Amino acid sequence: MKIAVVGCGAVGSLFAANLAQLDDVEVWAYDLAQDHVAAINERGLRLSGAGEVVGRFQATSDPAELPACDFGIVATKSMHTEAAIAACGRAFADGAVCSVQNGVGNEEVIAEHVERVIRGTTFPAGRILEPGHVQWDVKGETTIGPYEPQPAPMEEVERLADACSRAGLPTSAVADARGPQWRKVIFNAATNPVGALTRLSHGRVCERPGLRRLVTGLVDEGKAVVAAQGIELDADPEELIDHAAKPEVAYDHMASMLQDVEARRQTEIDYLNGGIVRFGREHGVATPLNEMITALVKGLEASW
Repeated sequence: MKIAVVGCGAVGSLFAANLAQLDDVEVWAYDLAQDHVAAINERGLRLSGAGEVVGRFQATSDPAELPACDFGIVATKSMHTEAAIAACGRAFADGAVCSVQNGVGNEEVIAEHVERVIRGTTFPAGRILEPGHVQWDVKGETTIGPYEPQPAPMEEVERLADACSRAGLPTSAVADARGPQWRKVIFNAATNPVGALTRLSHGRVCERPGLRRLVTGLVDEGKAVVAAQGIELDADPEELIDHAAKPEVAYDHMASMLQDVEARRQTEIDYLNGGIVRFGREHGVATPLNEMITALVKGLEASW
């Protein structure tokens, strides 16, 4: 089986390095960070923290070097989905492509360039410490399923889930992955921007009563948008937020949006809270808190 990880940042690196441990999987990675690519090709990709792994595989910044692959795993930031899949799509002409990205709307973009698409959501998280070395902060489960308008066959979804699970990334194949995806969208939209605006870790946000009430308000708006679409969440985001705040889980985790803010990079706010606002408008659901958070983060970006 050939699998190409498109976007080998923190999350993409977790998939690539772990999948490279399997004897029956040939891993490729496409990323524009040439120092990261060079380090992977020279020394392998090292994960440390929640797991100690060194993955050896071929990485490239040239999409023409990618071979024909059975699967693609897209892990870029949402604002880079279009450029990445447009560059790499030919490698998946006879394969299927799975998004494990944050936010909503990525599968729709991928479907413009490939025929068979897999909807996915993942909870493992980390951060790049230096080229070729990623800190694995949080373990967690991944859920994937056929993207409804252009689905990959269920047996292909199950095949990819099996490979990820055997590699140490527990992955479930389900017939409808919208509930798990929206559960994480709401989780991220309620916590990431609050951490980014306050510079606090997940646990420190949750232990401040005023901030925790804001988080709940953001969750409630997200739940209302999901209900208006007729989607059933597979778990309560509130419970997941409290679970993640435990010291042994993700108390000290700095959200990816906070990492973006500290590096003065564009955030994914348009695909998280902005996505909730967009779907809310389509279905007649008011989302004033999510609108406010979107405006605040975009204002912070403008200050740079």
